[in-house]
Amino acid sequence: MPMDGDSAITPETAVKPISSGAEYIETLRGRGLKVYLFGDLVDEPVDHPMIRPSINAVAKTYDLANENPDLASAKSSICGKTVNRFLHVTESVDDVVMQNRMQRKLGQLTGTCFQRCVGMDATNALHSVTYEIDEKYGTPYHARFKDFIARMQEANYVIGGAMTDVKGDRGKGPASQDDPDMFVHIVERRDDGVVIRGAKAHQTGCINSHWALVMPTMRLTEDDKDYAVVCAIPIDDPGLTFIYGRQSCDTRSMEDGDIDVGNAQYGGQEAMIIIEDVFVPNELIFMDGEFEFASDLVERFTSYHRRSYVCKTGLGDVMIGAAATVADYNGVPNASHIRDKLVEMTHLNETIYSSGIAASHESFETKSGNYQCNDMLANVCKHNVTRFPYELSRIAQDLAGGLMVTAPSEQDLNGEVTGPLLKKFLKGRSDVSAEDRLRIMRLIENMTLGRNAVGYLTESMHGAGSPQAQRVQIARQSDLDYKKKLAKNLAGIKEDGVAKDIPVSPHQGTMFPDGEND
Repeated sequence: MPMDGDSAITPETAVKPISSGAEYIETLRGRGLKVYLFGDLVDEPVDHPMIRPSINAVAKTYDLANENPDLASAKSSICGKTVNRFLHVTESVDDVVMQNRMQRKLGQLTGTCFQRCVGMDATNALHSVTYEIDEKYGTPYHARFKDFIARMQEANYVIGGAMTDVKGDRGKGPASQDDPDMFVHIVERRDDGVVIRGAKAHQTGCINSHWALVMPTMRLTEDDKDYAVVCAIPIDDPGLTFIYGRQSCDTRSMEDGDIDVGNAQYGGQEAMIIIEDVFVPNELIFMDGEFEFASDLVERFTSYHRRSYVCKTGLGDVMIGAAATVADYNGVPNASHIRDKLVEMTHLNETIYSSGIAASHESFETKSGNYQCNDMLANVCKHNVTRFPYELSRIAQDLAGGLMVTAPSEQDLNGEVTGPLLKKFLKGRSDVSAEDRLRIMRLIENMTLGRNAVGYLTESMHGAGSPQAQRVQIARQSDLDYKKKLAKNLAGIKEDGVAKDIPVSPHQGTMFPDGEND
């Protein structure tokens, strides 16, 4: 319960909730954000041709909730209403599973990152962690957090997550850095709140969010108490500066035409957030110095988020479809080696999905009442994602051929002299235009080399932790002693003790390998 002097945030009942993608886009206008791109301050991010495709991708999350409410919305016990699934705190195994199904669908519809998974996963991780901090210390964090979530649900806002610090010297912890601002930290405590400073890197969709949940990025020690801060900040806070991240081929969005872009409607977004002495009132603070819970938060968030990389299977579906279309347009859809390559792409894609959806199906209830996915399977899912999209992309490039990277520009295709020549010589099948053939080539280029390769490939490698981070977690939870006992029992090797009875999945209902959270 809130402490004396704390004022709980009540739902914004006076605010008309956002009801569509178009309405969402309009809420982003006129916020006065300090967004820098190519060294210049962007006048209105909504109208910038490089930024707008990423906004369109977020807007699709609203439209899907209208088009398919069973898939993309859920009844919330926090506000008592049906809410967008990205704002929902999971209340059953089915809720966790439906997140994955929604993520795959959105990947299919956009062919890119739709930027809301970090906020969704942070919300669910914080629900259980704030409860357990309160349980130990009698703090008011859980009630505050639920008040905040009710407010977000009522208004149907986009919540972004801000976890990754810039880190400075990787050989030193937060409190040991030469520059203390390398990790977000509290610089002043007041009776009514705190002041924070630092920066967050690689922030997916941050400019397209309404609010951000700021969280620590790693396990902390007692010396790091000032860095053990979790809070919510509005994206239009005047203390925030955003520096937009470059993406391969991103300036094609600023050219005339839409063929060379590959996916003109949708794109991802990454930016750095500079936090310069931002004041956070007490009601928006959900951790303040409880350093020992930072590791719990990071592990639970990354477990959710690694499983969330099921979204890449939606992009994989698009990639497989593009590769198959190229084969059609080239007149060789039934060639045995091409069909075999498409089968291989499908196998890899479904392998990713199977591990992610299994992690969700084996979710378990936490002390706070929400559901946490299976950590071992979540890490397996993400580890698959660090590899398989690269192989899918290689096969797609193989099927596309060299034209994918040597094709002339759209301007040449429409040129007075060059246009007729290209339309004659770039045809494959006689009933398929040269333009359509180029369009599907550019889509493959976009996803494997261009702008959306950021989300499909590089983010698949490093998002939610590097491949080594997943291998560490898999090793921690491999339960080799149990497996050795199984083998020895069947081999007739007599040793003290026998294998204990555990679930078919030894990791079901656990968060850590030592079972401390059973």
